[in-house]
Parts: sequence; C-alpha cells; structure tokens
Amino acid sequence: MSPVTPRRILITGNLGYVGPRVVSHLSRALPGAALVGIDAGYFAHGLTGVDALPERALAVQHYADVRAVPDEALAGVDAVVHLAAISNDPIGNKYEDVTLEINHRASVELARRARDAGVRSYVFASSCSVYGTGGDEARTEASEVAPLTAYARSKVVTERDVQELADDRFVITCLRFATACGWSERLRLDLVLNDFVASAVSTGAIVLLSDGTAWRPLIHVDDMARAIEWGVTRDPANGGPFVAINAGSDAWNYRIRELAEAVGEELEGVRVEIQGGAAADKRSYRVDFGRYRELAPDHQPRVSLQEAVRGLRDGLARMGFADADFRASGLIRLRTLEGLREQGLLDERLAWTSGPAAGGLRAVAR
Repeated sequence: MSPVTPRRILITGNLGYVGPRVVSHLSRALPGAALVGIDAGYFAHGLTGVDALPERALAVQHYADVRAVPDEALAGVDAVVHLAAISNDPIGNKYEDVTLEINHRASVELARRARDAGVRSYVFASSCSVYGTGGDEARTEASEVAPLTAYARSKVVTERDVQELADDRFVITCLRFATACGWSERLRLDLVLNDFVASAVSTGAIVLLSDGTAWRPLIHVDDMARAIEWGVTRDPANGGPFVAINAGSDAWNYRIRELAEAVGEELEGVRVEIQGGAAADKRSYRVDFGRYRELAPDHQPRVSLQEAVRGLRDGLARMGFADADFRASGLIRLRTLEGLREQGLLDERLAWTSGPAAGGLRAVAR
C-alpha cells in the first residue's frame, strides 16, 4: 500500500488556526505538490508573533466563501483538505443554522463537486466531540455518537452524507480530531489548553469554571497536520474508500483538572483554582486511538503535552502577551466575528457584505 502523492492540494479554511501549520507541514512533507488555499478571510488579519506570512508556501491563495466555491478553484486539484468550518461551540450556539449551513451542507456539496471534478482524495476535519459524553470508557469508532452541540451535530451528519460518495476513485478520510492545542501563526485562545496557558502567563492563575473531572483528548496542531498528510496520501486499500477515524493519541486523554495542573507544573508559580460550586462539564469523553495507530503508524502524534505548553508560553512571550482580559479580545473567535458584524462587514449568515469574498473568487498567485 504505497502512499499516493497528490500533485495539487486545495486547503479550505487555510487562514485559520490549524491551516498555517498544515500548509507548513505539507510544503515540507510533499514538496512536489502545489498547495492552494481558499478562505473567506474572517481571521486572516489575526497573525500572532510572526515576521512573514505563512501563505508564502502556497502556489495560489483564493478568497471565497466555502458555501460558494467557484469551479476554477477545483481545477486540476486531486486532493482536498477541508478545514473550513464554524469552529467552536460558543459560535455554534449563537449561529446554529449558519453552523449547519457551512459545516454540513457546504461540506457535502464541496465533496460532491470535488468528486465530479476528478479529485481523488477528500480529507474532512471532523471531531471527537461527536461522542458527547461517554464517562470513563474510551470511545472507539464503533461507539455510539451522542453530539451535544450544533458543532458536533454538524460533524456527525457530514460524515454520514459524504460516506455515500466514496469509492476507489474518490477516497474520503474523516479525521475525528481530538481537541486542538498548541502554537500557531494565527493563535486561538478559545481552546482549553491554550486558554490555560494564556491565563497562567497573564494572571499567574488558572481558574476552572467546572469541577475539572471531565475527560478531554487533545492533539497538537502539528500532529493534526501529520494526520492530514496521511489522509491525502492514503490508498483505499488502507482502511477502505471511506474511513471515519479517531485522530490523536491514547496518552493525550486528560481530565481538565490534570491539564491545568500540567500547565502549573511547567510554568512555575501558577495557582490552579476550582471556582466555588463549579459543576461537572457534560462534555466528557475519553477516546481510543488504536485504529489510527494501526492504519497510520508513520503519522502518529509526536508532540508531548509539556512541549505544547512550552511552545505556547514561548510564543506568547514573543508577542509580549500580558492581556488578563484576553477572553474579550480578537484571539477569541466569537469576539472576532462579533466585531466584524458590529462594523457591518458580515451579515446574519456570516457572509461578507462587500469585498472580494462577497462577490466571488479572487486569486493571488505567488
């Protein structure tokens, strides 16, 4: 089962948090492939601690809404990495219909159009949040899904609907990622470990708003990129034309309290507190990543929790970060979208009211 090297890879949502690390990794791992980005640009301006654009590794950057991808963006493409999504629960809760429109309907339509355009491989960024609440028993791909949020529900129904499109000529890989963490050139602080490190750096304390007993698997963004490389090069003989697989590491299943304590141990002098009367978080799931070890032995996670914490600490230091009120800043995705809406730049469907992405495709060639 030799890996298939794609010649041209379209990466949707490349101007977000995960995208820059995917572009960086694929440009090194698959140097013969032309990388193409397409993004609406909500968060493109949110560069953190870098001196050069991550997109310098791209052949072309398109600006377009994933709900209206022009045909020319798929021309000559033989692999699609679909990252574009409404990316967390607070946004999904506020924009539930839009979340299903973008995360589900647009994702299925893109897969259908990719197949019809002759694309060979479609990699969908799914999520372990589909398991919802699972207690202490580790969830496998055979476990029942129990999504608790609009975001998680969107992943479940997209996996279901793209499965029927897969065959030996159109290989679909749904990567059920653990919760993302780690440094990126477009940092987000509305992720649990990133939040804890930012709080530790800016206030010297981590205050848990739940009782800290909930389970959560994590994965570093660089290890997400390694999983995506496996997906775009996967032969259908390795797992079948369609696979929905937990992507992460058994060693990275932690209780929320353990994550906070790990940050406190790595960053000296940090206090870990549990807010008085804090209740348990309903979102709690341990995940079994055995099938991913079996199918992708050469693309296993490499970054340790301690390395992730240090990387975040050092990146925040390069930024001169000291904002104790960071949860009201543009480093929180919902805050960015609300700011754009307040300026009249986005409408109620989170579509641009003017500019290139509102009117269709625009491309910048390297």
